Amino acid sequence: MQKDTKASCQQRLSRIEGQVRGISRMVDEDRYCIDIVTQISAVRAALKRVEEEVLKDHVGHCVEHAIASGNKDEQRRKVAELMDVFRKLQA
Repeated sequence: MQKDTKASCQQRLSRIEGQVRGISRMVDEDRYCIDIVTQISAVRAALKRVEEEVLKDHVGHCVEHAIASGNKDEQRRKVAELMDVFRKLQA
């Protein structure tokens, strides 16, 4: 993973960690259910952004490297990995 992507993801994940702790406090405090669900939705959206950033980094470096290498087997493996990830993301 590229250094800048790693730093960005770590920063986002730290924020998400805080959000999750906040949700836990909301549950402990018997806060309004819709407010809790709203915060859960915000965490899911934030995780989605981290996921997209990691995937973009993977394509921009790992897949790009496989293409540049000219190694057909490696290229096929990387494409198969991506297809598998996309399939799981849609489930």
